[in-house]
Amino acid sequence: MIALVLSLVLTQGYAPPRQGQDPLDQVHEARVQLLGKQLRCAVCQGVSIADSPASMARAQLDKVRELVMEGKSDQEIYDYFVDRYGEWALMEPKKSGVTLGLWLAPLLLLVIGVISILSSTKKKDPAAPAPAAEAPPAEDDYLAKVRADLDK
Repeated sequence: MIALVLSLVLTQGYAPPRQGQDPLDQVHEARVQLLGKQLRCAVCQGVSIADSPASMARAQLDKVRELVMEGKSDQEIYDYFVDRYGEWALMEPKKSGVTLGLWLAPLLLLVIGVISILSSTKKKDPAAPAPAAEAPPAEDDYLAKVRADLDK
């Protein structure tokens, strides 16, 4: 029951009040929220700092707000968090190096799967000659004697 209530609260966009900073003007606050949606909460699994109820996420969002007030660009703000928390801090990591392999692996596996399915279900070419019927295997002597005894 608690999990259900918690999930309903989180899907409604509820977050505890900010730690100490007042919201900025509407344009800057919208930018803060947009940047917050792109940064992962350090204590939550797969939740952005804008959506997380954790106090650390609130502090991180306040830091974003502070950097926006200082006039930092979006890239400078992302770099600030990547320097402190690594690539994991981004909700969508850059597609280069090792992460490029992680992005391409599902696509590659899908292509390999489709090719293997198509090759295993490939129908025989009707124009191809039918294979010659194999001659029945020669009967060995013991089996011939057993059959002869059964016929008696």
